[in-house]
Amino acid sequence: MAQHGPEILKSKMTTAEREVRSRLAQLISSGALIRATLTVRERVCGRATCKCVTGEKHASLYLVSRQDGQLRQLFVPKDLEAKVRQWVGQYQRVQELLEKISEFHWKRIQDREE
Repeated sequence: MAQHGPEILKSKMTTAEREVRSRLAQLISSGALIRATLTVRERVCGRATCKCVTGEKHASLYLVSRQDGQLRQLFVPKDLEAKVRQWVGQYQRVQELLEKISEFHWKRIQDREE
């Protein structure tokens, strides 16, 4: 199978593939990404007069991921919540775009195109 430089590959890309690659490049260059999920944990603090005793528990946001097979979790303070949600969302969008690019190439192989 012949190898081609990036210029030749670009000429064979569909408009849809070029758009997906462009969006991917913008996402990667525009800011932070973090591979994790966000989990809300609810708990009771133990004070006898607190609202959590009657059922309205305290909610805390945690960032959760696996690294080297180990689960790691990190508390997200309220002042960082919006930023962390954005970073996690951007990573998820990058993953979705990579899947689309993979599908373009899958189809190329399926159709026996170079």
